[in-house]
Amino acid sequence: MRLHEYQAKDILRKAGIKTPRGVTASSPSEAGEAFSEIGAPIAVVKAQILAGGRGKVGGVKAVHSPEEAQYAASQMIGRRLFTAQSGHEGLVVRKVLVEEGLTVEKEFYLGIAIDRECARPVIIASAAGGMDIEEISRKEPEKVLREYIEPVFGLQPYQARRLAYEVGAGPDNINKFVDILLKLHIVFLVSDLELIEINPLVLVESDELIALDAKMVVDDNAFFRHEDLTKLADISDMNPLEYEAKSAGLKYIKLQGSIGCMVNGAGLAMATMDMIKACGGEPANFLDVGGGAAAGKIKRALGILLSDKQVEAVLINIFGGILRCDELAKGIVAAASELSVSVPMVARLEGTNSLEGAEILRKSGLNISFAGSMREAGELAVASIKSNA
Repeated sequence: MRLHEYQAKDILRKAGIKTPRGVTASSPSEAGEAFSEIGAPIAVVKAQILAGGRGKVGGVKAVHSPEEAQYAASQMIGRRLFTAQSGHEGLVVRKVLVEEGLTVEKEFYLGIAIDRECARPVIIASAAGGMDIEEISRKEPEKVLREYIEPVFGLQPYQARRLAYEVGAGPDNINKFVDILLKLHIVFLVSDLELIEINPLVLVESDELIALDAKMVVDDNAFFRHEDLTKLADISDMNPLEYEAKSAGLKYIKLQGSIGCMVNGAGLAMATMDMIKACGGEPANFLDVGGGAAAGKIKRALGILLSDKQVEAVLINIFGGILRCDELAKGIVAAASELSVSVPMVARLEGTNSLEGAEILRKSGLNISFAGSMREAGELAVASIKSNA
C-alpha cells in the first residue's frame, strides 16, 4: 500500500525528521486559506496522487498569494494527472498539499528499499537529489550509492557516516545526515515498509536538512500489525476491481491484456501469464485465488474477472492440492448461474479431484474447452479470441 506525500510526511515528523510547513486542501478555497495559514511569501501547491512525476505534468506549482494558490488548486483538484507511473487512465487529484517555499542550497536523494536478490534492506543515496533516481541509476550508475543493512545488526552509525561523506553532505552536516538516516531506518522497520524515500532531502539557508518530498510503501502482509496505517489507505486511487478482490481476500492485479487468468498459487500464476504471452496473447490480470479457496470465493473471483470489459477469454489453470478441483468447478458453475458468461473459457485441471472437476464443468453447459498442458491451455485461449474476432 502506497501512502500519499502528506501522510508520509506526518510519519516522518513524528519520527523527528523535519519537513516544510504544510496544510492539505480538498478545494480551491481551502488552498487559498492554507496559503494564508502558512504565512510564507512563497508556497508550493502539490497534487496528492499515488504516483511520481507530478512536476512534469503540472502537478506542482509555485504560488505567491492566496489567489494564486486557489487558482493553482482549481487546475488540479478533480482533474486527472497522467504521469509515467499513473497508468494510461491517469489518477484523479482529490487533495493538494500547500507547503511553504524554501530556498534550497543542495539536494540529496535518500531511500531504503528491499533488495530481494540479497534478501536484505539496502540504503540508496545520491548527491543528485530531486531527479529521477531510476534514470540516473541507468545513465550514471556511479552517482548512486548503495549500502546494505545486515538484518541481525541493523543500520550501524559508521555506515550512515560513510554515506554522508560520499554524497558530499559537508563537514557541518555529517551528524545531521546521519541522524536523519538512522531515524529513517527506524521508520522503515517499525512500519514494515517495502520502500521509504526522501527525494529530495534538501539543505536550506539555515543549514537544516529538510525532507522536501516523501514516499512510503507499506507491506500489505503486515497490515495485521498496523491498524493505524491501514486506515490511511486511499480507496479512491485503487482500481475498483483490485479493491473488490482485496476485500474478498484475493490477490488480483489488473493488466492491459484480453485473457483473464484464474490460478491458484503466485508461481503458477506468473508461469501462466508467461505462457499466454509465449502463445501470442496478453494476460488481462494476475489472479491468485489461493490454496484453500471455497466455492464462494471462486464464484467471487470469476465475477471480478468477467467485470473487466477487456476480458475476451478466461483461462483457468488449477493444480489441485488444498484447493480441490471439484470445489473450484462448483464455484465456477455457481458464478455462471448468476452472471452472464459471454466469453469462451479454457480449463486445465490437475491434481486432487481433477476428473470430478472436469466432469462438473462439462455438464454445466458452459462454453469451456479443456487442455492437458499449459502450452495447450495458452494456445486454446489465444485461438478462442481470434475465432471470435
